[in-house]
Parts: sequence; structure tokens; C-alpha cells
Amino acid sequence: MTTSGVRILVVDDEPPIRKLLRVGLTAEGYVIVEAESAEQAIALVASERPDLILLDLGLPDMSGHDLLRLWRAEHVEQPIVILSSRTDETGIVRALELGADDYLTKPFGMRELAARIRVALRHKLQQQGERPVFQVGDLSVDLVKRIVKVADREVRLSPKEYDILRVLVQHAGKVITHQHILKHVWNGSTDVQYLRVYVRQLRQKIEATPDQPQYILTETGVGYRLREPESD
Repeated sequence: MTTSGVRILVVDDEPPIRKLLRVGLTAEGYVIVEAESAEQAIALVASERPDLILLDLGLPDMSGHDLLRLWRAEHVEQPIVILSSRTDETGIVRALELGADDYLTKPFGMRELAARIRVALRHKLQQQGERPVFQVGDLSVDLVKRIVKVADREVRLSPKEYDILRVLVQHAGKVITHQHILKHVWNGSTDVQYLRVYVRQLRQKIEATPDQPQYILTETGVGYRLREPESD
């Protein structure tokens, strides 16, 4: 994906952070627009129509969670990546459940941020239509025929195992919360520990080394992330 002309709105009240992001992301080819408050951010989303938003949760005039809720209620569809000094899992999960696409906690590396931005932008494009066949490494998932293979070996999954994998495939590269998976696989009628059992079983079937997974990655206390293909 080319970054030329892609506009990113940086919403952060700390000038040093905005400068760091402006310099680093401009070097990656992005066009940067900056806001230091929720009020400015709301106006800039309307006037500048950015392709992606980097949002700090600790704003002076409105919490990032409230701003995120407002934008999603008003059908602002741009990918939103949370940047936060908070490390509490509850705040991260809340942001993701409110509609954030991903998160990074400060301090973060520019390479990691750039990778997360690429994932969020690609995922937005992929929402135009579900990829019929997903492949990463030796793992392939045919979403039409419901066939899962590792290398050339077909893997037999239970219905729930397949449903979990399907949800992760549909959002490959993004962190998916426990509650999101529980809602879409069990209609929210079970608990996280039950989900962990199924993920452990799924890893036993698709991972070469289940205790050191290469495909289904754990986001501790938050959820899971399916490794994304290196290129489309």
C-alpha cells in the first residue's frame, strides 16, 4: 500500500509527542494533521477528512473514550488507533469495544506504529469484501468452503474452533477482544476461560509449537490477534 497522500490526524495534547509523530510519519510519506484537543479534532475530521486517526486517550477537554464513542455514533468510519500512556487493560478493552481499531501504549517504536497503521488502512480496504481465501505462512483458510489447511494438510476443526478462527481471519492483524469473540461465537453466553480452552485446542491443531504460537497471538488481558500476511 502506498502512503503517498494518505492523511493522518494526530490527536494529542503533548507537543513533543505530536512532533515525534509528525517527523516520523512524514518520513514514511504520510500527510500529518494535528489537533491538541477534542474540539479541534472534531472540527478537523469534518474539514480535512483524514484517512486514519491516531488518538490519545488523555485529552484536556474530553476523554478519548468519550470522543471515540461520539465519532462512532456519528458514523465516523476512519480507522482509529489509540495511543495511550495507560497500561490498564480495562481502559484498553473499553477503547476497543467502543470502536478503536488498534492500540499502542507509550512509549512505542515508530516501526511498530507504522506497521499498525498499515494494518488498519488495509483492513479498511478489505471491508469492501471478505477475502475468500486467507493465507499466512503455511496456514490457509477458505472462508467459502470452510476448509483449513496447514501446508498441504487439511485440519479438522470443531464448529466453535472454526468460528473463532473465522472471526480472527476477518480482522487479521487487529487485536480482537475476548468479549468481541464471545459475542460473535457464543452470543456472549459463556466466559473468557471457556474461550481460552478453545483457543488452546485451536493452537494444538494449527500451530507447529502451540506454546509458542506464530499465528494466533495473545494480547494479555485483552484478547487475540491473528498474524497478518506480510503482503496482500
